[in-house]
Amino acid sequence: MEKHLYLSMLPESLVASQLEPEGFGAYMAGGTEKQANEQAVFFEVKNDFRNRFFDIPGALDKCVEHVEGVPKASVYVGIYRVLENIPLDAIGALYLTTREGKTLRLDAQEPPLLERKFHLYQEMCPVHPLIASRMDPVEFARFITDPHVSISMPRICFADLKLGGLALHPMSGKGEGLMFPNVDHLRSCLEELVTRNKTTKTFDRLFPPHVMYRSIETGFFVGDQSGVAYYPMPSREDLETKHREWWESSGREVREGDGRV
Repeated sequence: MEKHLYLSMLPESLVASQLEPEGFGAYMAGGTEKQANEQAVFFEVKNDFRNRFFDIPGALDKCVEHVEGVPKASVYVGIYRVLENIPLDAIGALYLTTREGKTLRLDAQEPPLLERKFHLYQEMCPVHPLIASRMDPVEFARFITDPHVSISMPRICFADLKLGGLALHPMSGKGEGLMFPNVDHLRSCLEELVTRNKTTKTFDRLFPPHVMYRSIETGFFVGDQSGVAYYPMPSREDLETKHREWWESSGREVREGDGRV
């Protein structure tokens, strides 16, 4: 059976598996008992990737089917400082799995040019607060991974979240439909970006490590000083037609209270 390497964001880990991406996502979300537990967000890593930080050959040797011929679902290769030790050119498609085990594939494209004044980012790995910023995604990725600033990290993965009318006018814009319980606090964070001439402001420093799929604005980003990879979300029309099962599954997460709605 073919063996795969997956870079998980929830939680950060490198995993070897004989499962195809959709099967791996369902396994990570529900486990062997097929009971929905949690989301899975992971990248496919090139099979020829090697780094002495990881014992990849050893993990692949252990990644063999069970005696009854069932594929080996997971062999953990690393659970610490994983993202920083996998370069951007080794990272492939991104997969988003709902708690029900439905998986959506996103392919990388060139980052967009955004005209919004303000942004809200959900950092996913290696840390996961919500950050308001005046920087666009590419600027933010380069800033947060700049070794010359007081607080930085080698590489960052984050999602660009919806701000609605607050993206242009934080104090007067409409915050209806936003999936956050404290819009007034969000407004004040955005206002501080201007009044105190800040580039970033923490909105929620203890945000749970899961993704509000229906709150994604443009997509997901992973980057460092060498570059930024962008994984765009499909349009609402495409989600409702071409990816209907995944879209409806993500909606059930919202109705069930996932994402602090």
